[in-house]
Amino acid sequence: MSRANSASDSAPASRAPARAERPALVSPSRALPRWRRPGQVALAAGAIGAFAYVALLVGLYAFQERLIFPAASLPQDYRFAFDVPFEETRIAVPGATLDALRFSLPHPRGLVFFLHGNAGNAGNIATWTTGLDFYRRVGYDLYIIDYRGYGKSTGRIASEPELHADVRAAYDAIAPRYAGLPIVIYGRSLGSGLATRLARDVSPALLVLVSPYRSLEAAAMRAYPIAPSALVRYPMRTDAWIGDVTSPILLLHGTDDRLIPPADSEYLRGLARAPVELSLVAGATHHDIHTFPAYLDKFAARLTALGGGGH
Repeated sequence: MSRANSASDSAPASRAPARAERPALVSPSRALPRWRRPGQVALAAGAIGAFAYVALLVGLYAFQERLIFPAASLPQDYRFAFDVPFEETRIAVPGATLDALRFSLPHPRGLVFFLHGNAGNAGNIATWTTGLDFYRRVGYDLYIIDYRGYGKSTGRIASEPELHADVRAAYDAIAPRYAGLPIVIYGRSLGSGLATRLARDVSPALLVLVSPYRSLEAAAMRAYPIAPSALVRYPMRTDAWIGDVTSPILLLHGTDDRLIPPADSEYLRGLARAPVELSLVAGATHHDIHTFPAYLDKFAARLTALGGGGH
């Protein structure tokens, strides 16, 4: 064998250069975890949404009293001060004591039994009425109570039947003092449902409903449309009671009320079987209707028309 051949045989064979490998777009060790896959993400989102919904319902049910009755309390030693004669009375009810104020005249024509809304307390006369001068001008005594937990009333509201029973106890405590005189039951906002139920049972000379709702249940459904109506523990069915009221009814509602729409008063008017009058106060809202001359004039005219005692 030649040397050249020997050298050739001993030389390593030439190789083609190796091609560089591209890195994998997703390394097997970095694959998406199961819970981040589309189906799992949707399932997790649904679970979170369901949990939030249930939490909302539980909160609405458990804290219903705080939402409906944001009571403003006063110290028990608080002293009311007004420029006109008044007396503070206490009404014992099961588990609590209700506080009430009576503003009186020497010879009243009658009495307005006043059930206020869900904010403030009985001492906040400027909010709930047009001021005490209005009642003195028309010759009526005013009796206004605080619900449990409001003002100086003790206890806490725990159920709708209890609330109705408290209102009836307060009415029974004052009504005998006005025997032979017209008694007007007045309910504003929250108090409108309570007033309607009471009027159904005691037949006053006149029922006055200011900014009334068809029911608290319906109002709750407007505020929380995704919640089931069965969740409402205070349905306050004004619409179920007003047809059984035999007393004349006056409905007063502001056209610009955004909290309780005037359509609720119109709806209640259609359900009433007793003589009913609806007065829509142009430009009035839920909170200032009592300051409008149209409201004052209509309310005063209806009170005066009832006659009653001297003035």
